[in-house]
Amino acid sequence: MQEYFSRDDVFAVCDALPATRNENPFGPETSVYKVVGKVFALTNLDGEPVTVTLKADPPHAEALVRDHAWITPGYHMNKRHWVTLTLGPDVDPQLVTDLIVNSYELVVAGLPRDKRPT
Repeated sequence: MQEYFSRDDVFAVCDALPATRNENPFGPETSVYKVVGKVFALTNLDGEPVTVTLKADPPHAEALVRDHAWITPGYHMNKRHWVTLTLGPDVDPQLVTDLIVNSYELVVAGLPRDKRPT
């Protein structure tokens, strides 16, 4: 039995956020969570290791990559604004949860006021 933050845990955190939608625009192997049509989390659906790519403020992203071996610049994304987390036994579950919520909040903050979920 897996004892660390899993793909299902990522989905549970994303699903709990207001006005989110899980789509597969890049094919059946990638889960893309959006809020009001804007991406905030991408997760591979096949194979191991499980990864999740999230939006982050550039200085925060740089510090995360520097301080955590399991966090790298965003895979196939703007490396300044996105990070990729490789989930495994060394991962801090609370940090992963916080980063998912932070990614969501960054995207919501960029939406026009009348489009933001309440």
